[in-house]
Amino acid sequence: MYHPGMTSDSKPASLPTDLLATTRRRFLAVSAATGISSAIFPGALLALSTTASAQSADAVSKASDQPAWPPITPEMVQAASVIAAIKLTPEQTKMLLEGLTRERESILSIRELHLPNSVAPTAVFNPVPAGTPGPTPAPHQPVVTGPAPSIADLSVSREESLAFATIRQLGELLHKRKLTSLDLAKLYLARLKRYDPTLHFVITLTEDRALAQAAAADHELAAGKARGPLHGIPWGAKDLLAVKGYPTTWGAAGFENQTFNEDAEVVKRLDAAGAVLVAKLTMGALAQGDLWGYPPGKGKPGARTRNPWNPKQGSSGSSAGSASATAAGCVGFAIGTETLGSISSPSTRCGVTGLRPSFGLVPRTGAMALVWSMDKIGPITRSVEDCALVLNAIYGPDGVDQSVQPTPFHADFTSDIRRLRVGYIESAFKTPTLRTISDEETKGMSAEDRARLEQQNHTQFEQRTYDAQFHTRALATLRDMGVQLTPVELPKFNFSALLTILAAESAAAFDDLTTSGRDALLSGQEPYDWPNSFRTSRFIPAVDYIQAERARALAMAAMHTTFSNFDVLVTPSSGLQLVATNFCGQPAVIVPNGLRGPDAPPFVQSQDDGWPDDGGPGTPVSITFLAPLYQDAKAAALAHAYQQKTGFHLLHPKM
Repeated sequence: MYHPGMTSDSKPASLPTDLLATTRRRFLAVSAATGISSAIFPGALLALSTTASAQSADAVSKASDQPAWPPITPEMVQAASVIAAIKLTPEQTKMLLEGLTRERESILSIRELHLPNSVAPTAVFNPVPAGTPGPTPAPHQPVVTGPAPSIADLSVSREESLAFATIRQLGELLHKRKLTSLDLAKLYLARLKRYDPTLHFVITLTEDRALAQAAAADHELAAGKARGPLHGIPWGAKDLLAVKGYPTTWGAAGFENQTFNEDAEVVKRLDAAGAVLVAKLTMGALAQGDLWGYPPGKGKPGARTRNPWNPKQGSSGSSAGSASATAAGCVGFAIGTETLGSISSPSTRCGVTGLRPSFGLVPRTGAMALVWSMDKIGPITRSVEDCALVLNAIYGPDGVDQSVQPTPFHADFTSDIRRLRVGYIESAFKTPTLRTISDEETKGMSAEDRARLEQQNHTQFEQRTYDAQFHTRALATLRDMGVQLTPVELPKFNFSALLTILAAESAAAFDDLTTSGRDALLSGQEPYDWPNSFRTSRFIPAVDYIQAERARALAMAAMHTTFSNFDVLVTPSSGLQLVATNFCGQPAVIVPNGLRGPDAPPFVQSQDDGWPDDGGPGTPVSITFLAPLYQDAKAAALAHAYQQKTGFHLLHPKM
């Protein structure tokens, strides 16, 4: 759900905010650089009072045991105050001791509850700014689609064409009885098995369930009982969605055999729509990037899901398998999730279409929680129209996820997009400049590390310069379509300062891993990986977390003002907008925007199979359409028209 910011694997200090453009696994580097680890106090005392073995599974004593923690001393308080950046006199320090001891006892008492990931906080995030009217409830309506697609060249005997058909095309074949759902399920299951050894996008095949669902769909369709456009269409689920009878691994070692007794709400809704679940797909361990854990039968731990356009590259993440399998023609569509880039980044890398809905549009019941106030569930497909058909089946309140708003999603692909008020983030389309790396950033580095950092910086500059041509062509195309474009800028706000919220909530979601020592099982153990991030976040004071939320209220108001004059904003898919819109809740539609040519800067594979892990001739680029809160349909309408004009979504890798 969280692609650590689409950033780099290089050292934290080396990354400015605008480098949020590579892979989810690297965002913790930016997080550290922007101050997540600078705030601390009560948590610091708890850490400072541990023994050398405090990180082991026995570090936290049970209520009936002798206390495992030493008394809090003035020296500990003084050390913690330095990290918390507050000044204390000796007298003030002494006065704190009794209260801090009581606070620690309360903290340890709550730990004894071993809160499961499914228990959400009582505070529910609402992205609608104070004083602004909320969404108006409206009845559920079907998507208004365009003309029926051509199916003349599609048949089981032409697998490559059929495998990459859109949902609408597959639906036409199924409803006209030119194809059975069972044939389609078998085709996709065979392709998943064939290409998984290379692309590593499957965690668990749901073959028995799929074949039973497909047979039932064929029976209903033959009887004239069509459930809608998804009836009989095979799909894949990111493996943080619970599916009864199958493991839900969250992509992480230590969770290989985790099961749930009830399907996630999104799974239930797709079942009701007649869709056929064929696989649970890979994700970064606990939604970190494309590097996942150790599911059964998958070889060595830490396999990286691959980009079908260039299998030497990762697919990005954390919706790694969802994007890769869709791009490879191995599912009809997939479900991904995003906290900070986890739909946008893999959709860009793999050349597919992603729709990250407004926060609070789709219920997350039965899905792994990472950041309660940021997690979003959305479709990854081959076209915008397909995204709308899937979103229409899964949005709306379920009575459990209290963040879900009773807002409509009325997608109409016959509307006149020339009537839309469209802006573009002007600074994001300007020619990139080569960033100067400061002496402070390289302080303490070896000559080899400095040289590698310089090379990474230059490589990324070359790629960004090359890719800029695709962005400017997109604006020219939109103008040719009769769209009036108005330049606009995002509010002047330090959105990266809000990363404290992400750090604190994600650490709370998996606190039991940190306090028990089971975080050692996770495949990533570098400074930018979850285990270290979760431990770092123990030092964020509650006061500073709340202050960050208050700052977020200012950011939301500023973003609302910016969006109030527009129906859609056009932007490159990376950059600061990714942070701003994910924290403030606005939706995004990410669409393919062409392929890099033979003159593109070459792909350079890094030693650790990490950054730089994208780019190179023949790989996709994307463009993003943003919209105001709960105006997802407007962004979809313009993105669909752009796709119809350019046809980039029809390109697919040669498997």
